[in-house]
Amino acid sequence: MPFVTGLKCRECGQDYKIEAVHVCEYCFGPLEVQYDYDAIAKSMSREAVESRPRNIWRYRELLPVSKEPTIGLYSGYTPLVRAERLAAELGVKELYVKDDSVNHPTFSYKDRVVSVALSNAAELGFDTVACASTGNLANSVSAHAARAKFRCFVFIPDNLEQGKVVGSAIYNPTPVAISGNYDDVNRLCTEIADKYRWAFVNINLRPFYTEGAKTYGFEVAEQLGWRLPRHIVVPTAGGTILPKVAKGFEELTQVGLVEDTPWKIHCAQAAGCAPVVTAIHRESELIEPVKPNTIAKSIAIGNPADGYYVLKAVRKTGGWGEMATDEEIVEGIQLLARTEGIFTEPAGGTTVAVTKKLIESGRIPRDEATVISITGNGYKTLEAVKDNVPVPYPIPARLDAFDDLYESLTGKDESAKASTG
Repeated sequence: MPFVTGLKCRECGQDYKIEAVHVCEYCFGPLEVQYDYDAIAKSMSREAVESRPRNIWRYRELLPVSKEPTIGLYSGYTPLVRAERLAAELGVKELYVKDDSVNHPTFSYKDRVVSVALSNAAELGFDTVACASTGNLANSVSAHAARAKFRCFVFIPDNLEQGKVVGSAIYNPTPVAISGNYDDVNRLCTEIADKYRWAFVNINLRPFYTEGAKTYGFEVAEQLGWRLPRHIVVPTAGGTILPKVAKGFEELTQVGLVEDTPWKIHCAQAAGCAPVVTAIHRESELIEPVKPNTIAKSIAIGNPADGYYVLKAVRKTGGWGEMATDEEIVEGIQLLARTEGIFTEPAGGTTVAVTKKLIESGRIPRDEATVISITGNGYKTLEAVKDNVPVPYPIPARLDAFDDLYESLTGKDESAKASTG
């Protein structure tokens, strides 16, 4: 890997070579990929990035791969939408939605991290890939594994939304539904990974997997014209994406692709599973595990593996955290759909609802550029909103039947106006 110098423990600093290992054998801290930033600064330029295909690998100097990538060639570079109608509703001047609900191929930000993890699985010689998942990750691992010809196992909670169950099974992995919540699934998968020596993307390949999340932040900066937003609001589940978006902004500054301007990163969680936000509010270093109880299943991780690093990133940048009730989450989904035509899953509804709270509380000033992170697609989680949307009006196939319906809805005889021109 031309610019990768190895792995390093994030706690004690112990160095490791590039291999499928994620925990320090000395202090049990998590490992992270290290880079030669001086060399990258000499090699990487805005012009070079902009000349490359619009996928995550346009930032390859800052990603842990050694060979020409063959996985994830169509993943990433999702729209950064200037959300003018939503901005007007929330009373802010400059608002954007980074929309990974249309990421290829499985409509979530997980296509970024899986592309990097499976690239490393191939380079390290694995033939079987697997994951512990609340849904989106299982979809992505299944899809990418099918195309890359890996044998694949996905482990999910047994109460997952059907859209996400089918969204994995269609790619013909071996799906395994575990009794319990995500934390139960993850504990079992840690044992399976140790025994079977498979490439679990979010366990033994976690140092590489998490690096893929940086591309979300890289794209935000590039799509803003190579500048950093003043605020970005990011959902938190296991804690993968938020610290890596922060790392991505820091790396772009370090290698000279963006100016070093102030920015804050904010954490969004569901009220039914908010261990990190609770710690932020308590000004505590301790993240107490909780039992999830929320419609936002994709972020329902009660014992987040990287929660501590979410705290560090939020506090380092002067950001904040808020939580949203299930009712507020549904309202957030509907608000984004009604104003910007984007249908997000409950994780995105959480982020919208939390952004609204941060603006109303003054944590996000109304005149500073803000990005809302949308990380998954609402068509996978129809159960969350099906009781909150209009049902079709049944009528026979006759014009007079529609005339009667329209008149009852509007209180006016519009059909008469139409017939007279």
